Amino acid sequence: MANVFEFVAETRSATGSSAAKIVRRQGKVPAVIYGGSEAPAMLVLDHNELLKQLAHEAVYSHVLDIKVDGRTEKAILKHIQRHPAKPQILHIDFMRVDESHKVKVHVPLHFINEATSIGVKKGGAVSHAMADVEVACMPSALPEFIEVDMANVDVGVTLHLSDLVLPAGVEIPELQQGSEHDHPVVQISKPKGESASEEASA
Repeated sequence: MANVFEFVAETRSATGSSAAKIVRRQGKVPAVIYGGSEAPAMLVLDHNELLKQLAHEAVYSHVLDIKVDGRTEKAILKHIQRHPAKPQILHIDFMRVDESHKVKVHVPLHFINEATSIGVKKGGAVSHAMADVEVACMPSALPEFIEVDMANVDVGVTLHLSDLVLPAGVEIPELQQGSEHDHPVVQISKPKGESASEEASA
């Protein structure tokens, strides 16, 4: 994890919806940081700076530096509330990270070799069921993304969670709950019209 993301925040004392509206009118974003042995702390961050940071895909799967009143806390992004119609962040939640305990984070999936895969060369169409996956690992082992190699995927084949190649020390909590939780990730379906022609032949 070469990237280091630092969020500069200030503490805030006023709470409630009216106080949050005042913060937003000032071009800032209300936030909270919680978890660990310390009590939750209410924060405010600069909206424009926050948007710049959130433009990086890697920020969602990294341990972040939250600089508050001169001291730095380690945390991960836990929830972002966005405006339904505007490019505006309404609220953001950070969860403190303990370097000695595992964290659960949603990590993006990067699909490679789709255009040159066996199935696509035969005319098949790629269909993604997931864009990211929740992983559990120590903070130091947190991957920026999980790569899904499509090169050898044929027509009619579906890759599931159990097919993902994970870095050392990384696991998928969903798979610990049984085979019924081995959800599909991506598949290559038959070329359009092929199913209809097969039925006609039958």
